[in-house]
Amino acid sequence: MRTQVAIIGAGPSGLLLSQLLHLKGIDCFVLEQRSPEYVLSRIRAGVLEQGMVNMLEQAGVAERMHKEGLPHDGFAISVGDTRLRIDLKGLTGGSNVMVYGQTEVTRDLMDAHTARGAQVIYEAADVQPHDFDTASPRVTYQKDGVTHEIACDFICGCDGYHGVSRASVPKSAITEFEKIYPFGWLGILSYVKPCDHELIYSNHARGFALASMRSNTLSRYYIQVPLSDKAENWSDEAIWDELKIRLGEEAAANMETGPSIEKSIAPLRSFVAEPLRFGRLMLAGDAGHIVPPTGAKGLNLAASDIHYLSEALVEYYGEKSNAGIDNYSQKALARIWKAERFSWWMTSLLHQFPELGAFNARMQLADMDYLAHSKAAQISLAENYVGLPF
Repeated sequence: MRTQVAIIGAGPSGLLLSQLLHLKGIDCFVLEQRSPEYVLSRIRAGVLEQGMVNMLEQAGVAERMHKEGLPHDGFAISVGDTRLRIDLKGLTGGSNVMVYGQTEVTRDLMDAHTARGAQVIYEAADVQPHDFDTASPRVTYQKDGVTHEIACDFICGCDGYHGVSRASVPKSAITEFEKIYPFGWLGILSYVKPCDHELIYSNHARGFALASMRSNTLSRYYIQVPLSDKAENWSDEAIWDELKIRLGEEAAANMETGPSIEKSIAPLRSFVAEPLRFGRLMLAGDAGHIVPPTGAKGLNLAASDIHYLSEALVEYYGEKSNAGIDNYSQKALARIWKAERFSWWMTSLLHQFPELGAFNARMQLADMDYLAHSKAAQISLAENYVGLPF
């Protein structure tokens, strides 16, 4: 079998790339190790930057998002006794974010692929990229006990942090940068009304908390916990009690509680692999970088990779030019490191770091005081939160 672009991974990154390339007449083949049900079961991000909203519109999959998504013009942030609303729309000259879950983005992309009969193989076993340092790359996989081979022009690794794409690159050809944070986020998803119409980020003496949502009837909350903790050690009641303390009296008074439909602990890390291009293999999304969820950059950063990568491939096939391919890694990494910096900064501001002691606590208070009294600081926060331009 032959295709122009073989895409490994059918999460939102791989499916968005496939959809954008299809609309430009570029043939794609998508391989996914897991089942569609498993892919949709992953509870992830829910805040979309304007840049990603624009890309979903470009891909022709934005109709349901505009009907069911929740545009947010701001959010609240608190450290100590200071609580501040960041007016995203006012500070950025009209930009905002869209609350719409990653699961729904993925579902919309899956539906678009099904409608056009796209070549997507789920539960593909032993996927392996080959010869990507030559002009004739190929990908092999097994399905129902039979080995298949796909010849292609390019391989795009959109298969996540633990995927085969980055793991197939010789260690001598890649440099990895990583920071592991000494805590995780315990998340709870419940069919209850959100406690506020916008997100609330809070740094309490007991630890970080976040009040978020997926819709007007589905809420997502998080609290900071030690990495050694386990989700099963927390009852729903204990999580709700902790959220009420950490988010403050106003949020607690408006908080509806209910049974969890999903409860898990996510570790926090910052990770970047350089470069993102190895001959005719390109990495995108979590295959090349991870950010802490503070600031909601993970899915959005993957979207910017897909923006640069899709444009590069369209230029290659449409103009017979290698310029976009040659510059893909450099362009993507420039934006990646800015998002890494922002996520690191928000994480440092909003979490308790017991090992750093009283000095760090005073630095957080000083940072928050500066933010509360400096419009320039608020503008910087707002423009990073809504997303830097591609």
